[in-house]
Amino acid sequence: MTNKKIILVAGEASGDMHAANLVKYLHQLRPELEISAMGGDALKKQNVEILVDNRELAVVGLIEVIKHYPDIRRALKTMQQLLKEKNPDLLILVDYVEFNLKLAETAKKLGIKVLFYISPQVWAWRPKRVKRIGKLVDMMAVIFPFETEFYERHHIPVRYVGNPLVGHVKAKRSLEECYRDYEINPEHPVIGLLPGSRRSEIKNLFALFMQTAKTLQAKIPDAQFLLPLAPGLSESDLTHLIQNKPDNLKIITDGKTYDVMQSCDVILTASGTATLETALMGVPMTLAYRTSPVTYAIFRRMLKIPYIGLVNIVAGKKVVQEFIQHEATADILSNELIRLLTDKNYREKIITELDKVKEKLGSENGSKNVAKLALELLS
Repeated sequence: MTNKKIILVAGEASGDMHAANLVKYLHQLRPELEISAMGGDALKKQNVEILVDNRELAVVGLIEVIKHYPDIRRALKTMQQLLKEKNPDLLILVDYVEFNLKLAETAKKLGIKVLFYISPQVWAWRPKRVKRIGKLVDMMAVIFPFETEFYERHHIPVRYVGNPLVGHVKAKRSLEECYRDYEINPEHPVIGLLPGSRRSEIKNLFALFMQTAKTLQAKIPDAQFLLPLAPGLSESDLTHLIQNKPDNLKIITDGKTYDVMQSCDVILTASGTATLETALMGVPMTLAYRTSPVTYAIFRRMLKIPYIGLVNIVAGKKVVQEFIQHEATADILSNELIRLLTDKNYREKIITELDKVKEKLGSENGSKNVAKLALELLS
């Protein structure tokens, strides 16, 4: 009997990380599985055959997608052809919704089962997409408890598997070791800068984050700044952007982002998965979001909920400040970071609320649970 075959598709860094953790458990539970993927560095480390490298595909926003459309289209055509050639027993799609739903259409025509892991935010914007999802997907594996009711209401098979970040987001070294290795003086403020992993986020936010750091440093001269390099990015990607950096900035390339987070007193982050990671690390934060004016105008009309930060969405209220588009300026962001550093009551209130977010995310091992679900579908 031939071994079962799985193809995974992850279009950006966070999906690549979640897919890699899923593969780790698949290998443990069924070592004989043949697994290949569209992905990046994290999946490569799991000894998965990489069919398409995703590093040029991680963009967000209408204008940004249009600019990269030839690369995205080429990758889609390649994956569609590989589905026909390899004929896997299961296709696991991780986030990256528009691309992945097109791939699901091909899989459906070929009779390949489809597991969609990490739901598109249909409950936040473009809810009509749920009808299309119902026609194309055999099972939704969702990572927030409130998503289950949404899909059940539309009669779509769904399983809450737990959030894959829980249990995974933790430092590997002690705080003292981090201070030593990163040459940090714990007597002075430490600010983390997380401008995102997508190239479009770097384009829209990196210069703003540098200017914010310089503005803050002018007010707090002994401030220290840490910038952990996101997976899929290299220092050469930042060469033309880093010239206007603050004096006391360290770019961390060791891949231990959670060690960096642990070392920080506050964090300035792009919206996205990083807000939940920061919440799980218990570090006060503020988040910024910028995109092209056209993309933002469309996005604002479609948005059905009051927040864009996952940490606030999970909390069901504004736990941390969100500065969007024209509100995201160096002066405003630096003032909020200074308040987080100096206003003890404000800081402690946010830390308490972040603890509640941690509780809401539960204690499930999401990666292991979705691996078990995948094996159920295979059998």
